[in-house]
Amino acid sequence: MGIAQSPPPKTLPLSADEGGKKRKSYETLNRRRRWHGSGKEMEPLLLSDAEEIAALYRELSQFPSLSSACIGPEVTTQYGGKYCNIYTEWSQRDLERAENVKFCRQYLIFHDSQSIVYSSPSGNCTEIKGELLSRDSPSGAQKAVLRKTSNSKGEEKQFLEVWEKNRKVKSIELTALEKHGQVYEDDQFGCLAWSHSETHLLYVAEKKRPKAESFFKPKPPEMNSEDEQVKAERQDKAIKGEQYVFYEDWGETLVAKSTPVLCVLDIESNNVSVLEGVPEHISPGQAFWTPGDTGVLFTGWWHEPFRLGLRHCTNRRSALFHVDLTGGRCELLSDDTRAIWSPRLSPDQCRIVYLENKASGPHQQCSRLCMYDWYTKLTSVIVEIVPRPGKDEFTGIYCTALPELCWAADSQRVVLDTAQRSHQELIVVDTLSGSVCSLTKGSHLGSWALLTIDRDLLVARFSTPNCPPKLMVAFLPPAGKESEVGWVCLEEASPVEGITWGVRKLQPPPEQDNLQYAGLDFESILLRPTQVPESGKYPLVVSPHGGPHSVYTTSWTLYPAALCRMGFAVLLVNYRGSLGFGQDSVDSLPGNVGSQDVKDVQFCVEQVLQEEPLDPQRVTLLGGSHGGFLSCHLIGQYPGTYKACVARNPVVNMASMVASTDIPDWCLTEAGLLYDQAALPDPRHWTEMLLHSPMQYVDKVQTPVLLMIGDEDKRVPPKQGLEYYHALKARGVPTRMLWYPGNNHALSGVEAEADGFMNIALWFLQHLK
Repeated sequence: MGIAQSPPPKTLPLSADEGGKKRKSYETLNRRRRWHGSGKEMEPLLLSDAEEIAALYRELSQFPSLSSACIGPEVTTQYGGKYCNIYTEWSQRDLERAENVKFCRQYLIFHDSQSIVYSSPSGNCTEIKGELLSRDSPSGAQKAVLRKTSNSKGEEKQFLEVWEKNRKVKSIELTALEKHGQVYEDDQFGCLAWSHSETHLLYVAEKKRPKAESFFKPKPPEMNSEDEQVKAERQDKAIKGEQYVFYEDWGETLVAKSTPVLCVLDIESNNVSVLEGVPEHISPGQAFWTPGDTGVLFTGWWHEPFRLGLRHCTNRRSALFHVDLTGGRCELLSDDTRAIWSPRLSPDQCRIVYLENKASGPHQQCSRLCMYDWYTKLTSVIVEIVPRPGKDEFTGIYCTALPELCWAADSQRVVLDTAQRSHQELIVVDTLSGSVCSLTKGSHLGSWALLTIDRDLLVARFSTPNCPPKLMVAFLPPAGKESEVGWVCLEEASPVEGITWGVRKLQPPPEQDNLQYAGLDFESILLRPTQVPESGKYPLVVSPHGGPHSVYTTSWTLYPAALCRMGFAVLLVNYRGSLGFGQDSVDSLPGNVGSQDVKDVQFCVEQVLQEEPLDPQRVTLLGGSHGGFLSCHLIGQYPGTYKACVARNPVVNMASMVASTDIPDWCLTEAGLLYDQAALPDPRHWTEMLLHSPMQYVDKVQTPVLLMIGDEDKRVPPKQGLEYYHALKARGVPTRMLWYPGNNHALSGVEAEADGFMNIALWFLQHLK
């Protein structure tokens, strides 16, 4: 399937004030840079002063990220013109408050249903406080908000609010009702869905647990009163000896989320009910109403015999289910031997599309796009898995989630974003023909993400490695004319001065080819300071991604941009096994981790050192998770290449990790072994996992290593870092470890992220002198 090209986006010019502010900001940064030389040839020096580095980080960290968008109802003016409101949510790091601040901004769009006539921001930004979830009703007349508050004692409460026009018409304290536990607000299970009649709200919460008390708690004195309070206490009697029962959760980022239940709020009566009929071995989520509001559709994940981590794992056994509200009957609608997620109902309420993977193997893979017809009860595969794409052809779907609104108004086409090699593109899929067309290929080098589509108005995010996110809008052209899409920029972001970048394609040498999957290639993204050195060469930071089945795309990322502005070149490596290059590439890596991926990174480094003005005596490594696994492998297998290494929550010993991680299947699968939840430990498997791990090369390590560890990491347990730390210290290798309380695998807390960057920069500077 070929991909059509589209023209470059139209951009709206910056106002004089906005342009002046941007220029002033970058002039300030440039004054902080130190230069030497004369004339046109000036050689940039690495920023080495901690205060200057902190000022640079502060400047770049203030660029906000665009997280979601919602399109309001269409309004027709008295003159026949049409306009609508676009509501957007952003987040920004606040270093002083040590938190991510969420805020909203709205825009007015005047249009003729085919193109945008005029657009403008509507007022300034407003910070959002306490909102966990929010959804507009189908008509746009009402808005539901799930809000978290804390009282003077620090006790958290959750409220479900309904807003209408300029007032709040409902505020229900869900915590006080005690019908269920905490409401799920995550993007794995969470939902807040209006019924089509706008009379009920559907959401997911933790199942109410029985009250428990000690066997030795004294009995309360006998009471003669038979008032309502006493009756209630008798009905909710505590169970003795149950207070220490273990409840297994769904792992990384889903801590304390164990048994979700589907809940419905009747807006008129304020009554909350927990839906019955969901099988006990199933955890429901991603729910929405059936046509006619007679039932609920949801994704159900198997949690027997025990739960495996779900975050970034689209290979967990799951299926599409339907609960009939009239009879309480639960019906299976999809294959129950696979993994499915992100079911989305078409505007005409006839069809449901969803993504599907194998329920085994790599955690992320090339996915199918499937469709279930509500009336014929037939399931069809719309887009198949792509084993190996041809040159410039569609490479397949690699998606962690479909946008909540992804259908075109014709209820025939679906729009989504997906990695295509090292770019993220928007594609439109015709569900009748299965044809795939790109809405963004050739428009601008960079990466796109779809935020929403409503009445064929597309709202998207666009960024590049040297340009923070822009807010883009366009109308989806009629079927067959998608390549004529014309993008308009609503919120401009100027490129960061001093950074240039490009994508490099690499073919492994014949001796490193995978005979089972011969001929695969891979790519890297190289960021470089724009100023060409007069005599010297740039120091290089090499960064392989985690996963390993993930991908670096040509999008804005804070750490690489900040390192490049410091004066480093940064090499982001998409080794074989990365997403976006076909399923064969994904399948080529299991059983070859620690070898194929390591050789790909090293080959990429050697090539770029030959072809670019880079200093081979000043090469460093930066990686997290599987990227940390590769960094530790590289300093052991190629000890003379790298002068410093930073590993963030790295995997160092798969054999010791397998019994303590939320993803034990990962350790076996990536080592080329089959995973069985009921299997007993096998010494041969432990040996195989150890042989694929960086720990076997620790005796050869000479490179100074900085370890960054999150103490609440359930994916790569903190003891992995401790194990490597002790092994390096015992061998006299310069080693330092930073331990971040309250941080999980991503180390994404604002304070930990900022401190982490400073320590990375200073560690590299210290060991490159």
